[in-house]
Amino acid sequence: MNIRLEQPEDYREVENLTREAFWNVYAPGCVEHYVLNQYRSNPDFIPELDFVLEVDSVSSPTGRQIIGHVMFSKAEIIQEDGNVLPAWTFGPISIHPDYKRKGYGLTLLQYALDKAKEMGIGVVCMEGNIEFYKHAGFVVASTLGIHYHAEPKDAEVPYFLAQELIPGYLNSIEGTYHTPKGYYVAFENKEAFEAYEATFPEKEKKVIEGQIF
Repeated sequence: MNIRLEQPEDYREVENLTREAFWNVYAPGCVEHYVLNQYRSNPDFIPELDFVLEVDSVSSPTGRQIIGHVMFSKAEIIQEDGNVLPAWTFGPISIHPDYKRKGYGLTLLQYALDKAKEMGIGVVCMEGNIEFYKHAGFVVASTLGIHYHAEPKDAEVPYFLAQELIPGYLNSIEGTYHTPKGYYVAFENKEAFEAYEATFPEKEKKVIEGQIF
């Protein structure tokens, strides 16, 4: 197993991996691969935290197969006094379906969080399942005084999580986290997304219990 920075020659393979990882998970089909495609030219994208995880593979011409990927983005917390506190987020984080539930996702994420801490990143916020992400050190963000923009301020939002990478970064802070606009690109540019999606092999979109869109 090897974790390294994504390279331009990896782009298509990683986007296909992301498509496979998210297909029919949260909605029929998925958009995460397009989010990644567009984010690489977004000023909020952090190339120093754009990692792939690869394993040995006898079926690959290179002898290695990319089975995981994670990217990070700049975000922000709007404090009660109107000031902006820099924050960060990550995702999509993708593990090939054949390698899920084997610890690769947690290994990749922990590696990336360690690198983020080395860079001086103070807090990471994200939307996800606490039962998984608690193993990487995340807690429900409301316990740290951070609210989610799409929910009432007094709500404890179980899927909105955060982790201080610099202890005390959020001391005496109360504010609202806003998801970076780059994550909505597929919904704001539907025609462009559909043209991009058409460049991939056709896959069946299914409505599955538990989807949220």
